[in-house]
Amino acid sequence: MPSRNKKAWKTFIVSLTAVMSMSVLAACGDDTNNKQPQKDDSKVVVKYKGGEITEKEFDLEQRVMQFMSPEYAQFLQMDQFKEYLAKQGVTYEYLYSKAGDEAKKAAEKQADDMVKQYKNAMGEEEFKKALDAQKLTEQDLKNYMLRVMTVMEDQKNKVTEEDIKKEFESNKLDYSVISVRHVLIGFTDLEGKERKEEDALKLAKEVKSKLDKGEDFAKVAKEYSEDPGSKDEGGLYENKEARTWVTQFKEQALTLPLNKISDPVETDYGYHIMKVESRKEVTYDKLSDTQKEGIHNELASAKVDTFMKNELNDLIEKMDLPKSETPDKPATEGEDKGAESTDKAPATDEGTKDGKQTEDNKKTEDTGK
Repeated sequence: MPSRNKKAWKTFIVSLTAVMSMSVLAACGDDTNNKQPQKDDSKVVVKYKGGEITEKEFDLEQRVMQFMSPEYAQFLQMDQFKEYLAKQGVTYEYLYSKAGDEAKKAAEKQADDMVKQYKNAMGEEEFKKALDAQKLTEQDLKNYMLRVMTVMEDQKNKVTEEDIKKEFESNKLDYSVISVRHVLIGFTDLEGKERKEEDALKLAKEVKSKLDKGEDFAKVAKEYSEDPGSKDEGGLYENKEARTWVTQFKEQALTLPLNKISDPVETDYGYHIMKVESRKEVTYDKLSDTQKEGIHNELASAKVDTFMKNELNDLIEKMDLPKSETPDKPATEGEDKGAESTDKAPATDEGTKDGKQTEDNKKTEDTGK
């Protein structure tokens, strides 16, 4: 079981490939879209068959990551994380060089659209300030997105309709649409103070006792729940796919009899008291285009992940990255509170499935419960 009060960086990087299609981190390389690229005479930090990454390019990649996902900037103090980041850079540079023109053309529009989404979501002034803070230009951002999107589009072109259907059928229950209420008693409270496991369990049992006596679930959730993503909604997650939740929570959501109050369910976040209000299985022919596109993207991401695991090491000839002053620094305690688990949390993460992140998903992303 992952650390309860710390986000293990290894858990984070395992899921990086899955979110590449959204925004986080792209490959390093020359600024192919700049008309007058500046000469780069910095040290080569990674050399691989067919190319290399310089110190300036690697620094640029780190700054782009800090712009797009500032909450993960702390991992850049860890040498193992930086090594993974460099390998990821090689992956996207190499696969970009192998991508077809069709994928590059499709990615061009997607990159433009994503930059616009960032600008609209942040506001033009804040968008520019955030870029300036990392010494980035809008073109830097687009170049990175372009490479990521090109690789994803190229991998998607290798996924067939039959592949998508097979993936659905092998994980059919995960697509069940469920409405569930829950009260979370966390291993850290809403103020970030750590709570002993036995204390959390004791309080969870007290909550269950109140519910068993007939107290209104929504009222109890608003009073006791420490899940900011559902607390104000009376603990309700409505019509969400089961696959968007952490394993223990998902299993209960799939098997708990309707309208029955569960015993405390332990997850990495704490103890949940749950009540499933509705549950509906779906068939492939009932999937929306968005859901199918989500599966399509997941399969494409899996292809990138497979490449990194099985082929990448044979390509890399040299790696000499700058060392961190605190190479083994862990994530800060309590950083997970109110943030979605990269391993999947009860908050929905469907907004990352189709290469985009909607405002609705930004809201649910903050629950992590």
